[in-house]
Amino acid sequence: MPDTAQTARSGSDRTSLYAEITARIIAELEAGRLPWVQPWGTPAAAAPLGVPRNAATGRAYTGVNVLILWGAVIARGFSGQNWLTFRQALALGGHVRKGERGTTVVYADRFIPDHERRRARDAGEEPQAVPFLKRFTVFNCAQCEDLPDGIAVAPLPISEGLILPRAEALIQASGVDVRIGGTRAFYSPQHDYVQVPPPQAFFEPVNWHRTALHELGHSTGHASRLNRDLSGSFGSRKYAFEELVAEISAAYLCAALGIIPTVRHADYVGAWLEVLRGDDHAIVRAASLASKAADYLLGFLPQASVMAGAGQEAV
Repeated sequence: MPDTAQTARSGSDRTSLYAEITARIIAELEAGRLPWVQPWGTPAAAAPLGVPRNAATGRAYTGVNVLILWGAVIARGFSGQNWLTFRQALALGGHVRKGERGTTVVYADRFIPDHERRRARDAGEEPQAVPFLKRFTVFNCAQCEDLPDGIAVAPLPISEGLILPRAEALIQASGVDVRIGGTRAFYSPQHDYVQVPPPQAFFEPVNWHRTALHELGHSTGHASRLNRDLSGSFGSRKYAFEELVAEISAAYLCAALGIIPTVRHADYVGAWLEVLRGDDHAIVRAASLASKAADYLLGFLPQASVMAGAGQEAV
């Protein structure tokens, strides 16, 4: 017989964790900072651009964990993007320095509660799984001592001359119909094509690639790809949520390709805040969908062409 009080506490903890993450993101947005756009390449950022990774497994963090760890790297001035749990540091022969404060990341999964199994059995239906989050504490390798050589070494930034060809290669490899011309950038779900103005229409050439990656992010939602709901009309919460997914996926793609991301749709911040305030699961879902979109597109490139691609969820 399950402990009802323990189950209630577990459910309350899951709820508080979603609320805690959402409150953190809302605070950043209200302060004028977008968690998926960090000041890489400036004095405020000691670490190079990249996707955060677990130093023991080599696996990249995904979903909302990327936003959490990027924020910690910038706020606390860490010099690299590699992370370990307390036990992983010990297993590698090192240790976390005394007094260091860890960063909470989450692991997302689904489970079927006992009461749902009973309900489904009585009704002759398939039981429905519910999502849950688990907390884990990780430490940046800069917070550890006596780690083996090479564990905490940050990857060298990629020179600007190599970045744009990689982005163009990704666009070509994706197979998405990308049309260059006109004065607007958009994705047409009905006709499944991306439209982007010519590079010379942008103040900086690199912004063409950032814009194209944002629209490619939208294209992954097509029914023939990842099949997201793209039916939201302009100004609706559903529309704002999809814009949030595309904006974060573009930031993840930029990081994987060595392109410093910028805010392409800063005018949507108010709509994003409305979405997050109305649903404390929204940022976790958006970041997860953004990771899947980035993974999908990066999967078309040879592994050697990706600086630090998005991988499976890691702790």
